[in-house]
Amino acid sequence: MNTKQPLNLDRREFLAASTATAATIASGLSTTAAAAESGSGNLHLATFRFDVTPPMGHSLCGGWIKPVVGVDDPLEAIGYVLLGSGKPIVVCVVDWTGLLNSAHRQWREVLAEAAGTTVDRVTVHCVHQHNAPFACLDSEEIVLAQGDLPHIVERDFFLRCLDAGRGAVRKALQQTTPVTHVAHGEAKVEKVASNRRILGANGKVASQRGSSSRNPEHHALPEGLIDPMLKTVAFYHRDKKLAACHYYACHPMSFYGDGRVSADFCGLARKQRQQQEPDCTHLYFNGCGGNIGAGKYNNGSKEMRAVLTERMLAGIVASEESLDRQSIESLSWETTDILPPVNPRFDEQALLRQIEDSQQRVVNRNRPSYTVAWIRRVKAKLPITLSCMHVNQISLLHLPSECFVEYQLRAQAMAADRFVACAAYSDGGPWYIPTSEAYPQGGYAVSVAHCAADVDPILTGGIKSMLSRV
Repeated sequence: MNTKQPLNLDRREFLAASTATAATIASGLSTTAAAAESGSGNLHLATFRFDVTPPMGHSLCGGWIKPVVGVDDPLEAIGYVLLGSGKPIVVCVVDWTGLLNSAHRQWREVLAEAAGTTVDRVTVHCVHQHNAPFACLDSEEIVLAQGDLPHIVERDFFLRCLDAGRGAVRKALQQTTPVTHVAHGEAKVEKVASNRRILGANGKVASQRGSSSRNPEHHALPEGLIDPMLKTVAFYHRDKKLAACHYYACHPMSFYGDGRVSADFCGLARKQRQQQEPDCTHLYFNGCGGNIGAGKYNNGSKEMRAVLTERMLAGIVASEESLDRQSIESLSWETTDILPPVNPRFDEQALLRQIEDSQQRVVNRNRPSYTVAWIRRVKAKLPITLSCMHVNQISLLHLPSECFVEYQLRAQAMAADRFVACAAYSDGGPWYIPTSEAYPQGGYAVSVAHCAADVDPILTGGIKSMLSRV
C-alpha cells in the first residue's frame, strides 16, 4: 500500500468544486430562524472570563488518559454578551476537550439565564485541548453505574463551573461598553496544520498523521487539504478594540497524556496575545479541525509546544494587522436545528456489554459510553442547534463537534461575497463529523463517528440555510 500518495486537492481547487456541491443538498433539517432585528440598534458588549481548571485527580479526556497531577497553566472559559439587537446574544469558548449532549445544553441554559436571554441565542464551544475535561453528564451516569470506572466528569466540579459562569456573566453585565464598529482580517499560519488522513493508492486511509508524529514519512508528505488562514473578527467602541475573536482549524495538541493540565499551544498563544493587549478580550475558536492536526510539523516533544505557540501567535498578530474597521450597519442571529441519524455500525446493547466487560481497557469501556449517550439522544429526538451571526458582510458560523475541514471550506464557497469565520466544537454529541466521501475511505475518525454518512447533506444543508438568510 502506497502511503506516500499525495493529498493533492488544494484549498483553491476544493473551494471551486464545493460551489457545485453546495447546490445539491438533501433534506433532513429543521429551520428555526431566530432572526433578530437586522439593524445594529444600540449595541453594547460585555466580556467575561472564569476559571475552569479541573482539581487534582480529576479525569482528563474522558478518563482514559492520566488524571490531573499538576497544572502547567490554568484553563479558562471566555466569552461576550452582545446587547441591543433583539434578545442578548452570548458567545463562549472553553478550554476543555468537549461539552456533549446534556452537559452542553446545561452550559447554554445557565449562560442564557444569567444574560436574560433564550438558550437558542447562546453558543458555547470548546478549544479541544486533551489534557482537559471531556464533559458528558449522560456518559458519566453510564460509567458510574459500573462502579469500577473513572469519572467522565465529576458533577460537583461541573456545577462549580456553571456557578462561576453564571456569576461572571452577571458581573459583566453590570458594566457594558457601546459597540460601534466591526473589523475582520486574516493571515496564513505557517507550519502548523496538516491533514491527518493519509490516503493510499487504493483511495483508502493508509495512515493517520495525528496531532504529532515521529514518522519521517508523515513529515515528508504534503500538508494536504487544510484551511491555512487564521481569521479574526473584532468589535470596537470607535477606535478602541473591545474583543478579538480568532478562528483556525487544527487539533490544538502538541503533546498530552502526562496529567499536566494545559491550554496547549493554541490557548497559550491566545494568552500571550492577551498579555500584549490587556484592554482587549481575546478569544480563540477551533474551526472545523476534525481531520486536521499538527502531525507534519510536530514530533510530540515538549520543546515543540513553545515553537507551535510562537507560530500561532504570529498568525494571530498578522491577522489583526489587516483589521479594517467599519461602522456596524446590520446584525442578525440565525439558527437551524438538525438531528443526524446514528451510524448503523453501532448497537447499543453490544456497546453496553463492552462497557460492562472488566477485562477491557478503560478507554474501551469509557469511550463507548459517549456513543450510547448519542444513540439515546437520537431516540429522544433532541436536536443540535446550529447558529450564525451576520454582522455587515461578516458571518460567524457556529458548528458542532469535530467537523472535517471540508465543511468550513464549503461554507466559504457558499458565501464567497462574505467573510465567513467558522467555530466548530460546540455540542460534541456526534463526535467526529466526516464528509460522505470520507466514510468509504475508512480511518479512525470514520470508525468512531456517531452519525451515519447522511450527516453530510443534513449539516451542509443547515449551513447553506443560515448563510442564505442575509
